[in-house]
Amino acid sequence: MQVPHHPPGDVVDIHAETGGVGFKRWRGRDIATGPLNAEETRNAIREIRTLTDKPFGIGATLLMPGATENARVAIDERVPIVNVSLGKADWIADAVRQYGGSVLATVTNSKHAESALEAGADALMLTGHEAAAHGGDVTSMVLVPGIRGDFRTFIVPGISRRFPDVPIVAAGGFADGRGLAAALALGADAVAMGSRFAVTEESSLARQMKEIVSSADSTESDTLYGKNFDGIPARVLRSDESLRLIKRPAPLPVVVYRAFNAARKMNIPLYKVIPGLVTQWEKMYIIAQFGAATESIMKATVEGDHVKGVQFIGQSQGLINDIPTCEELVQRIISEALDASLKNTATLSGEA
Repeated sequence: MQVPHHPPGDVVDIHAETGGVGFKRWRGRDIATGPLNAEETRNAIREIRTLTDKPFGIGATLLMPGATENARVAIDERVPIVNVSLGKADWIADAVRQYGGSVLATVTNSKHAESALEAGADALMLTGHEAAAHGGDVTSMVLVPGIRGDFRTFIVPGISRRFPDVPIVAAGGFADGRGLAAALALGADAVAMGSRFAVTEESSLARQMKEIVSSADSTESDTLYGKNFDGIPARVLRSDESLRLIKRPAPLPVVVYRAFNAARKMNIPLYKVIPGLVTQWEKMYIIAQFGAATESIMKATVEGDHVKGVQFIGQSQGLINDIPTCEELVQRIISEALDASLKNTATLSGEA
């Protein structure tokens, strides 16, 4: 489960204490207000450790400036699990393995899964098309068994021999016990329920957004998916603002302005930005888009402004109709999964 990074505890420690694994992420406001610096990241990790002695993780979106420094802090602090995405993490895997930690790589297709494993990832988080934020083109129903098949059959025999038992976490479309049971049947070892746990009492998501997502009027169709919002294909909650932002990409002058503005806020010298705009246009464009998007994200997630803000949310919002505590939710999910599994067993065996 990924949760907002402010405040650092809340759902992370509570979810860990109830049997899950909480992740603290620093991607949320990287561009708009600058990334968490090394000291802030270190303090956040240490605060979580005062709240729980259970395993927890740190998320690193490697595409973003500041992620490398934060990953080094996580390694220095011996964080049990480092969840990496949007970048090659071989050096992280090497360092984390030295102290007995694990690297969980977020991927959206077989090619990226193979690359992540070759770079040293210990486990994979397979993010389906249904997921909030940056899910891929393939749905979880196909992605999970497809990847599991790739690494255990003849499709990718080399990987199968080297990684016969790669732990898989399924993400995208899972919000209750039936989803957990289905994911396990598809070949996953666990599930990530980011949207579901964001709408809990302990989550730092703005109360207004929790109420919108869990309202009786909310359905699985109330999301938008496209790449014009922050430069990478992403799923967000439908609203007038998200419709406007996702409709068309920003023009060249706006992107250049955003790149310079983002660099100023992150204290990156302009002489480092200009060559990037010339030689690494695609990467700088994505970073600039991230910068523009972050302000809208913070308005929704922190301020609860659904008019001017934009909320990342998965299609599983159609399955969310209450705001429970983490303890209540975990126990409910387990109970539902057991019931679903027993029912399916009875049906298949002809006992139902």
